[in-house]
Amino acid sequence: MTELLIAGAVSLFVSLLGTPVLINWLRMRGIGQQIREDGPELHLTKAGTPTMGGVAIIVGSVAGYLAAHMRGTFTTRGIVAVLAVCATAAVGLVDDWIKVHRQRSLGLNKRAKAAGQLVVAVAFAVACVTWLGVDTHLSFTRYNSFGIDLGKVGWVILAVVVIVGFSNAVNLTDGLDGLAAGSSIFSFVAFTVIGFYQFKHHGIYLNPASLDEATFASALVGACAGFLWFNAAPARIFMGDTGSLGIGAAVAVIALLENVDLLLPIVGGLFVIETLSVIVQVASFRLTRRRVFRMAPIHHHFELLGWPETTVIVRFWILAGLCTSLALGAFYADFLSRGGTG
Repeated sequence: MTELLIAGAVSLFVSLLGTPVLINWLRMRGIGQQIREDGPELHLTKAGTPTMGGVAIIVGSVAGYLAAHMRGTFTTRGIVAVLAVCATAAVGLVDDWIKVHRQRSLGLNKRAKAAGQLVVAVAFAVACVTWLGVDTHLSFTRYNSFGIDLGKVGWVILAVVVIVGFSNAVNLTDGLDGLAAGSSIFSFVAFTVIGFYQFKHHGIYLNPASLDEATFASALVGACAGFLWFNAAPARIFMGDTGSLGIGAAVAVIALLENVDLLLPIVGGLFVIETLSVIVQVASFRLTRRRVFRMAPIHHHFELLGWPETTVIVRFWILAGLCTSLALGAFYADFLSRGGTG
């Protein structure tokens, strides 16, 4: 329990102190966000706001994770998870840098960006099945929930789809001030609770690094909360792809290591809804030449309906919280069905 508190407290402290330093550094160098011309007109006023704030989130979370181990032992799973998240964030950092350097709203081309994400996802997945001994059974709330073994190849494919899918899902959600940062806090809180329960009841969950995974999740809670202080509307800094891709990868990686693959779509329900809205919009337009929403992702649809930005953000945070509550409820119900007593 001490490790979780240290990780969360240190990451919060580093993020709170580091984000304003990063804001000033970016402003001095004229590094600001380029706004898409096809987005809502109200967003054009945000042009020039410092971006790449995800650096503060990643640095804060890593600092919190390392601080929690000053008197303890690192696990290989924890280290691999941290490296995977940092590598994915690095892909986003390159994308952000190209945007600000060339002063355009598009960074890496789609193929280059996808290739970078795939390399990191495949490397992580292969390391899991060949080195870390991750269980390859399909899981919902615990190890081998259904008795379906995907095999090493099948699990690698699942892991790659989940990591790439969720890193892009959080990237799509990051369209309003504080929306992605606030929503991701709920997900990381869920993984902190799940990891701690797995640690306390190892005989049920058989996860050898559950406490370390929970520690990393706790560090991400603190880092995102500290960043949100400055990212809340009106935002003084944006996380950019550095933050959104890194956070998305972290959500996926921790879920895979905690053996809650199929619980992830509920934990990150808001991110799933945002992604589905884009898929539906594109499919509808290509098939019928009509749009289902005024604009996708769906948070822009509600903006164009006349909802104030802060209203959309808070209501979507509520939705994210409800998804997290449902996921934790399902996890606890399964825990009780396995003979758990709390």
